[in-house]
Amino acid sequence: MTKLYLSLLFSAFCLCAAAQTHTTNTDSLPITKRIFKLGEIYIKGKTDNSSNTISSDKIEQNGKLDVATALNILPGVSLSKVGARNESVVLIRGFDLRQVPVYIDGIPVYVPYDGYVDLGRFTSFDVSQINVAKGFSSITYGANTLGGAINIVSRKPVNKFEIDARSGLMSGDGHRLNLNAGSRLGKFYFQGSISQLKQQGFPLSESFIAKINEDGGRRENAYREDTKYTAKIGFTPKEGDEYAFNYVKQDGKKGNPPYVGDDTKVTTRFWQWPYWNKESYYFLSNTTITPASSIKTRLYYDKFSNLLSAFDDNTYTTQKKGSSFQSIYNDDTYGGSIVYNNQLNATHFLSASAQLKNDRHKEYNVGEPIRTTRDYTASLGLEDAFRLNEKLTLLPGIGINLRKSLQAENYNATTKTITEHPKNDNYALNAQLGAVYELDEWQKINVSVARKTRFATIKDRYSYRMGTAIPNPDLKSEAALHYEAGYTGKVMNQLQITANLFYSRISDAIMQVNNVLPNIFQLQNAGKAEFYGTELSADYSILPDWNLSGQYSYLKRTNLSNRDLKFTDAPDHKLLLSSGYQLKKAASLLASIEYNSSRYSTSYGTKAAGFALTNVGARVKAYRWISLEGGVNNLFDKNYAISEGYPEAGRNYFINLVFNNL
Repeated sequence: MTKLYLSLLFSAFCLCAAAQTHTTNTDSLPITKRIFKLGEIYIKGKTDNSSNTISSDKIEQNGKLDVATALNILPGVSLSKVGARNESVVLIRGFDLRQVPVYIDGIPVYVPYDGYVDLGRFTSFDVSQINVAKGFSSITYGANTLGGAINIVSRKPVNKFEIDARSGLMSGDGHRLNLNAGSRLGKFYFQGSISQLKQQGFPLSESFIAKINEDGGRRENAYREDTKYTAKIGFTPKEGDEYAFNYVKQDGKKGNPPYVGDDTKVTTRFWQWPYWNKESYYFLSNTTITPASSIKTRLYYDKFSNLLSAFDDNTYTTQKKGSSFQSIYNDDTYGGSIVYNNQLNATHFLSASAQLKNDRHKEYNVGEPIRTTRDYTASLGLEDAFRLNEKLTLLPGIGINLRKSLQAENYNATTKTITEHPKNDNYALNAQLGAVYELDEWQKINVSVARKTRFATIKDRYSYRMGTAIPNPDLKSEAALHYEAGYTGKVMNQLQITANLFYSRISDAIMQVNNVLPNIFQLQNAGKAEFYGTELSADYSILPDWNLSGQYSYLKRTNLSNRDLKFTDAPDHKLLLSSGYQLKKAASLLASIEYNSSRYSTSYGTKAAGFALTNVGARVKAYRWISLEGGVNNLFDKNYAISEGYPEAGRNYFINLVFNNL
């Protein structure tokens, strides 16, 4: 605890020093206005609403510490846990992160090997907003947006000197420390951040019954430590032109809490990740060609490395069993994109895009040779916003994607030799058409149809799944046909309503086909499925300082190829109610209730029970830019699990010291 207290003292000293040197800015803006516009991707003319975007203000108000829990605030988004790997993920209308890729400022950051990313490693302290595209998404995202896309947008300073910092304590012997600093000086701007989120574990509910490998109290092997550094330097030589270089470094480590459920088919794992690191370099620019046209570019290099240590038992000290190992991944990606935008005339806004992405995956267990797999993915796209009249806008788009295998090494543990898997490639077509009709100044309706695809990952095509499967290099892309209708409107300036209906038909889905050899399965393009549902959200201002919000999401997923195989990790019903009160500028209160119905944790029918959680928080202004905030999550100490056999935190607390001169 000594290091923590020293860190808190140092943070307090920095805050006080900053307070003494700061001068009042008359042009100060909310954090939500400090959006790094170069990092955004959107369809021009498409109806946007709060059901698809979450701001940094709202993230902090709700006490969300990472991207996964922040996204759970949005309708149509389901927070889930890959319990066997202690990964925090989300599903968008039932589609997982392989099918909904993750970007930072439009740069793809998902792991090349399997297409996933652990969103629990992505802290939310340095973001300006997170945008979610559901089904109908911009062609300029490129390949693999089968179910949509998630774009984490960073910050950009507005004033000469800006600081936003927090230092806090939380249950589980944990702390958070984060500092965002920015400066805009003439044509140049600078933005940087440093943060750490560390916990030894989390407290289980008092209702949890002790079991083998878990005696209650603080959850076993549930530690985490995530440190993050970011830096941005930008140059705006003239209006419309902007150039920025960005750097992001994430260093993480985590434990994997052991399984403590009732499913006898699950093998308990004793795993730890001594490191889970990611580093990104990227350059973004926008250059005007004529008053009506511009070119936007993205260039990036992203690398990922981790070590998975599998142990014999819950002492986490020995590795003598056949199930124990040291597995090392080293992945990297480089690529770029170019987007040409042209306002052809008063009714046409055209976007043409091209991009290339090169992925390399290296893996080995300690004592084995390194195996390398390489792919490249190329995309071409065209998007148009065509305003037919004052009320109706059409949004057509088309894109073609190519994925080609460059190298795929196969290791035979018996002969200790490396050979090559067969080379392979795959083409995929994306096409869509949307329409937005403005009923009046406050009300809009939108309809869309979109065909989206996802290429099979390196893991899909080549993994032996620890001896239970045979590879299938010839896997083709999955495809989904999305239909959607939506309404957004404001009633009497007090009530904001958003409603969406959607239906998705999935074909050529990559699914497990059993017994292609005795007791061996293979992934094949053998699946068909349908997803449909609705999302409703409303925001009502009871009084100028008192707000009430509610949302409901319904999702139904059916495996048309094999109804005995269940879709996992997303509930059919999700309800979120919240109410916030602002007492002038001196204090604020927020309370929320979230309900999730039961969900399947395995394809053969194991379920995690439904649950309801209550969270409360408050913030009090202490002096000028200094505030105190705190809260209680899971107020009634509910014993619940998102993934069966992996209990979540019981009642837990946090308190933060805040400095914010924005």
